Amino acid sequence: MDAATAALAHDPAALTQALQAAAPMNRTLGLEVLSVDPVVLRLPNAEPIRNHVGGPHAGAIFTTGETAAATLMLVGVGHLLDRAVALAVRGEIEWTKLARCAVLAEASTQTDAAAIEAQFDAGERPEWVTRIDFRREDDDAPCGLMHVTLTLVRPRD
Repeated sequence: MDAATAALAHDPAALTQALQAAAPMNRTLGLEVLSVDPVVLRLPNAEPIRNHVGGPHAGAIFTTGETAAATLMLVGVGHLLDRAVALAVRGEIEWTKLARCAVLAEASTQTDAAAIEAQFDAGERPEWVTRIDFRREDDDAPCGLMHVTLTLVRPRD
């Protein structure tokens, strides 16, 4: 891993800026990387993204989960992105409690980054599942669970 990628992968502020530059929706939502070990993102409860009951819209929470999975991927195998494109293959979410406050999203995976890289280097298309646990910021209560399957593919000419 080169020094710039290594620094980015361990700097929450730099990751926040990179994610907002890569996907303007992240900037629109005001997503912020709070930590990288574990990966935790914060979705504010801002008026433009609220739903009809006063909390962050379900679509905003879904986007936060997908972005948390992408952030974990950047931390683990981001150095491959000079020769790979990361894509979400599928995502599933369940909401368990209403959130009328900012939402925190913590991403984790059971798949080892070295295994993902080895599969990619062997010419395969690795897929792995990232779990995202959502919590309400005001009382730390769980409010949702998401699973996102990611893959790495080779860029097309």
